[in-house]
This record gives sequence, structure tokens and C-alpha cells, in this order.
Amino acid sequence: MLVSMSRAEREEFLAGVHVGVLSVASADGGGPLAVPVWYAYRPGGTVDVITGDETRKAVAIRAAGRFSLCAQDERPPYKYVTVEGPVTIEQASHDERLGMARRYLGAEGGDEYVSANPTAGQIVIRMTPEHWLSVDYGKAYG
Repeated sequence: MLVSMSRAEREEFLAGVHVGVLSVASADGGGPLAVPVWYAYRPGGTVDVITGDETRKAVAIRAAGRFSLCAQDERPPYKYVTVEGPVTIEQASHDERLGMARRYLGAEGGDEYVSANPTAGQIVIRMTPEHWLSVDYGKAYG
């Protein structure tokens, strides 16, 4: 029974609004770091995460040079997409932060969030997808 998503299905799913779980090897040699994050993705593009320049995840991602992200729909029949790849890092712009905040909080909530949390010291980490894993149990049990 085939439950994997096609390329188009997995990219469409990942482009939806989900809280992702970012995983990366710890910079201190401990166990992997796994944290929930907001992210943005457009089919064929990069997976973008915005965070503080000195956060634990930013330090770990710099050291590892890559991360993985899992997005899921936990409503039955379950589905998820996991993607992993190398990163580039640059300063986040005000417009990028505003777009991300509005994606998750709506226009008014996003505007309030960015106003209350200055852009200074924020970076955008862009991951180029190399490896994908996806499952849609609705194909078998839907």
C-alpha cells in the first residue's frame, strides 16, 4: 500500500500553514535539539525560519550547516512531510518578519507581534530541501 505523497502533494502540504518541528544536532554535542517553529515555504523554494541571531537553534544550525523540519496534520487520517537540507543565513528584513507573523497570526495580530518584537538581531535561515519523507494515511485509510 503506497502512502507516500507525490512531489506536488508534499510541496503543497508543506506550503500550508503548520507549526513545524525543527530538528538539528546540538552544537554542544548533546542530544538533538527539536523545537516548534513558524516557517514559510513555496513549492520549489527554500524553507525559511526566522529566529534571534543568538538563540540555541541558530547556534546549532550554524554549527551543523543544515536542519530538518517536520510538518504534520494530526487529524485522522494523519499525514506529514519531513524535509532536510543545507542552509544559508542572512539578516531578516522587517518585511520578512511581518509576512511570517501575518502568516500565523493574521494581519492585525502579525502587526502587533512585530511592533512588540523589534527586527534587530533577527536572522532568516533558508534551508534548501534535499531529502524528503512524506506519508498520507488518507491514501490507504481515507
